Amino acid sequence: MSARVVIVGGGPAGLTAAAALAPSAEVLVLEREAETGGIPRHSDHPGYGMRDLHRFLSGPAYARRLTERARDAGATLETEAMVTGWTAGRALEVTSPRGRRVITADAIVLATGARERPRPARLIPGDRPDGVYPTGQLQNLVHLHHREVGARAVVLGAEPVSWSAVLTLRRAGCRTVLMTTEYEKSESYAAFRAFGTAVLGVPVRPRSRVVAIHGKRRVTSVDVEDLDTGERRRVPCDTVITTGDWIPDHELARTGGLEMDRGTRGPRVDTALRTSVPGVFAAGNLLHPVDTADVAALDGRHVARAVSEHLSRGGPPAHGLELAVDAPLRWVAPQLFEPGGPPPARGHLLLRCDVFRTFPAVTATQNGRPLGTARPPWPAAPGRVFRVPYSVLADADPTAGPVRLTLR
Repeated sequence: MSARVVIVGGGPAGLTAAAALAPSAEVLVLEREAETGGIPRHSDHPGYGMRDLHRFLSGPAYARRLTERARDAGATLETEAMVTGWTAGRALEVTSPRGRRVITADAIVLATGARERPRPARLIPGDRPDGVYPTGQLQNLVHLHHREVGARAVVLGAEPVSWSAVLTLRRAGCRTVLMTTEYEKSESYAAFRAFGTAVLGVPVRPRSRVVAIHGKRRVTSVDVEDLDTGERRRVPCDTVITTGDWIPDHELARTGGLEMDRGTRGPRVDTALRTSVPGVFAAGNLLHPVDTADVAALDGRHVARAVSEHLSRGGPPAHGLELAVDAPLRWVAPQLFEPGGPPPARGHLLLRCDVFRTFPAVTATQNGRPLGTARPPWPAAPGRVFRVPYSVLADADPTAGPVRLTLR
């Protein structure tokens, strides 16, 4: 088979790109799940769609709205279709209940998203009982299958998604008896922390981690260690939720030979979201794990413009000057930019930081020469993305080599 544009992933980024491209090109969206919509499909609480749709929707309503927009625009949405590999050129191997086939495309957009690391990847020792779930599995069990999950839960992590897990547990009749974080305070927004502790009554224990899980058939307790004193105490519970600690779903990008970024662990892209392979683009949380669903959707809108340009005129793979970061910054996205070229999505660079800064200042330098300093009006914190205006790179010299970003 062949298509003008193939989009791999039917979440917010993929569906938004499809809706933007379908009126002028043949677009096929391949989604491995039984329904399109991505993570919001089973995240049944409000807060979705504010930046892209200018609506305040629940996760399932948001997923349905994006699906309808892509379908109404003329895109073909194929579910239960797993892309398992590449053949020569821009050709994808696809396996589904309808059989195996190869689909070639003039342009491919990878929008495969990100996932949380489960317990084995976090190397938490102890028994192997039932009752240990990442947030996505928890939400799937509660919102889609209406299953009971337990009565007392311990949540690992204190990111925004961690409070989403608390709301899901509450809906299932399960009380969150403890939330742990290895940082000195919750990584989430102040409003989330205040609502969670004051209204939901969830105790947050900073500078702590779960070091063992106990139970035979079902979780019975966990051991929590204080990272400063080494003291341990046992907390009775029957459910453990591992939240945050995101990693891109990057297997397809890696097997396709795309150049990968060591910081984000996703494909390296330029400001137009082009990858190192001509005609292959990437968008959403595959690039910067993890941002909100509506920001991923805006990435899809942004990449659609670059894909349209590629279809009409062709173009090179990702190119430009390299962007690098110094600790405590962990990564920057995009990683390549062309002075005087197109800006990134929403005119911002995306950064991840490993420390808390209430009033962060980010300085850009090139060969030791200061280019500028940006002082965004929002804090930097572990576990979430913060944005820096692209204008901080305005004085970069196209011939002077890489640009480094430093947190002051």
